[in-house]
Amino acid sequence: MLPAERKAKIVEYVRQNRIATVAHLAKTFDVHEATIRRDLVEIEQEGLLKRTHGGVIAERWTHDEAPFSERSTTNLEQKVAIGKLAADLVEDGEHIIIDSGTTTLHIARHLVNRSNITVVTNDINVAAELRDAPKVRVIVTGGELYPSSYMLNGMFTNHVLGTLHVSKAFIGIPAIHPKHGLMHPEAQLVPAKQAMIQAASEIIVVADASKIGKKSLHTVAPIQSVHTVITSKEVPEEELKPFRDAGVTVYTA
Repeated sequence: MLPAERKAKIVEYVRQNRIATVAHLAKTFDVHEATIRRDLVEIEQEGLLKRTHGGVIAERWTHDEAPFSERSTTNLEQKVAIGKLAADLVEDGEHIIIDSGTTTLHIARHLVNRSNITVVTNDINVAAELRDAPKVRVIVTGGELYPSSYMLNGMFTNHVLGTLHVSKAFIGIPAIHPKHGLMHPEAQLVPAKQAMIQAASEIIVVADASKIGKKSLHTVAPIQSVHTVITSKEVPEEELKPFRDAGVTVYTA
């Protein structure tokens, strides 16, 4: 196999599998590890993949968010499990923020029978899930309604969030990276998430496997601002280790 052909196949393999070690690639392509390392240097210089200690990962980007109706059914089992685990971290008596999103919605669904909790949200769907929870107080931020998702956003939302102090904020995000932190493709949605982070003593990010290791255009917050990430068991440990190395507690559901 010619070097150019091998490098093309390496890129294809890693993009399909998200991550690979030098040893595994050497065995797969029947060449010495030194050959793979040289290939990876050239591949990284071309901007096609990103080298890591002992291996390589695919650089993945989020350029936009899918419509709410599509996101609500994507990776549904993961989102339900993540939501349940996140709800278990809420203690009676706490004031919390639940961000708008298709994963955070499942946190609310698992808080219905809890006691003495105050939930602040910018999501009409979240508020509606808690309407029959007699021992949960719900505060809706107000703001401009996004009809497709029932999210509230804008100046009024940011103002209210800036006046609050809560124990925990549960943040949904389309891209989270161990080096670049929380990111979002839509600039107009960044300030509300930043205000939530500023309002909370503890930041918990909920993200299914499709969000982990991704990059996007706008920075929401550095990874150092995140205390906990809750994601899916489908994420390889090699992708979770950099988050733990950065001081983030990682749970898988």
